Amino acid sequence: MVGRVGHGTLELTEAHRFPNRPVRVPEGLRWDILSLYAGVLDGLRAAGRVDSVGIDSWAVDYGLLDADGALLGNPVHYRDARTEDAAEQVWAAVPPQELYAATGLQYAPFNTLYQLAAARSSALFGQAKRLLLIPDLLTYWLTGEQGTELTNASTTQLIDPRTHDWSYAVATRLGVDLSLFPPLRRPGDSAGVLRPGVLEDTGLTGPVPVTAVASHDTASAVAAVPATGARFAYICTGTWSLAGLELAAPVLTEESRAANFTNELGLDGTVRYLRNVMGLWLLQECVRAWGGADLSALLPAAADVPALRSVVDAGDTAFLAPGRMPERIAEACRASGQPVPDSPAEVTRCVLDSLALAHRRAVLDARRLTGHPVDVVHIVGGGARNALLCRLTADACGLPVVAGPAEAAAFGNVLVQARADGLVGGRDEIRRLLARTQPLTRYEPRGDTAAWRDAEARLATP
Repeated sequence: MVGRVGHGTLELTEAHRFPNRPVRVPEGLRWDILSLYAGVLDGLRAAGRVDSVGIDSWAVDYGLLDADGALLGNPVHYRDARTEDAAEQVWAAVPPQELYAATGLQYAPFNTLYQLAAARSSALFGQAKRLLLIPDLLTYWLTGEQGTELTNASTTQLIDPRTHDWSYAVATRLGVDLSLFPPLRRPGDSAGVLRPGVLEDTGLTGPVPVTAVASHDTASAVAAVPATGARFAYICTGTWSLAGLELAAPVLTEESRAANFTNELGLDGTVRYLRNVMGLWLLQECVRAWGGADLSALLPAAADVPALRSVVDAGDTAFLAPGRMPERIAEACRASGQPVPDSPAEVTRCVLDSLALAHRRAVLDARRLTGHPVDVVHIVGGGARNALLCRLTADACGLPVVAGPAEAAAFGNVLVQARADGLVGGRDEIRRLLARTQPLTRYEPRGDTAAWRDAEARLATP
C-alpha cells in the first residue's frame, strides 16, 4: 500500500496484492515466508519512488536465525497444533494468575511464550542465536538491521505492560533467554535503510529509510481509529475481531484475567485493552468450504434469515483450526439444542449474529471492568465493509457504530511513518485527519437489546 500524506490530505492506494498461504508439511503448518518476502519486493517495485517503508503483520510468530544471521527453516504458523499441551508446562512454573499479573496478556494457545515452551527441546531451537518476530524478520531482510518492535513484542507474553520492557522475572522463571531477542524499538524509530541488494531488486534509488511502525497490525489499526474523543470502543475486524478500549494503563486484576482480556501496547505507550474473538475467519472458512461462494449474493440472503435463530461462541478455540467450518458450526448448534443451520444463508446469519454477540460481550465487559465510558463503537478493518455485521453490532451493543476505514492497519502504518517525517502530529491530529478525509458510515442501534441478552443466556446454558 502506498500512502500520500499532506496538509489536510490522506490517500492510500494499493500497489500490489499477493496471497498469504501457510503450507502444511510433514512436521506441521508453516509460513511460506520466502513467498511473502518476494511479495514485499514486488510491492516495492510496483510502488515506485517512496520516502519511507514500514511493515506491520500478524503477531506472536517468529523466525529463528543462526549465528550467521541465516533463517533456520520456515517459521511455524500460529494455527499449528504444537502448543496444545504447552500451557500446562508454563503454568507449572508460573501459575496463570501470576503470569497475568506480570504480563497482562490473555490466554491464547498460540502466544509466543507457549510456542517457545513447545519448541524448547527441538533441534532447530537449539541452533538458534536470534529470534525475530515476523515483521522484524522481513525488516531485517530489507535493511540488514535487527530489532524487536514493542507493540508486537507485547503479544509474546514476555513484556511488562507497566514498564514497557521485558518481564525479566517471568523469563527467568521459565528459562527463556531474552538475549535471543534484539533490542526493543518503538513506533517511529529508525529501522535502517534499504540494502543495496534490495534497491537493485526493486529499482528504487536510495537511500530509502525504513521506519519501525506499530508493527502489530492491530496496533496500527487502533492508531487509525477515526475517533473524535476518548469515549469510544473499537473493533478491529478481519480474520480476527479485536474488540476493546484504548487506555493509559493496563488492567491486571484477577477479574480481568477471568474475562480473558489482554493488555497489549499501542502507539505512544497506550494500552490496547481487548479481547480476541475468532472474527471473519469463521465466514472465510465457510466460503472456502462452499467453493468460493459469492458474498454479494450471500449477505442479502443472510439478512432475510430470522435473527438470532442460532448462535455459537465465536471465541471458542474449537473453531481455530481450518477445515469443515460449516459442519463444526452445525455440530455446535446441535450440541446446544438450537436449530441447526442447513443452508449457506442460514450458516452465514449464524456466523454474523454470533460475531455481533461476541462484539457486544467484549465491549460491555471492557466497559464494566475498566469503568471507561463508551458512547460509540468504531469498526475498522475488513469488517467495516460488511454492512450487515456493522448493523448487527450496533443492535447488539445498543450503541452507534461508525464503520471505516477498511484499510485501518495500512493507514496507521503510513501515518506513523509520516509522523516520524514531521508531516503530522500526535494521535489526536492523526485521528482528526482520518475523520476529515475518509468515508465513514454510521449505524444507529435499532430496538432494545433484550433479544441479544436472551441469546447470551442461551450460550451460557450448558
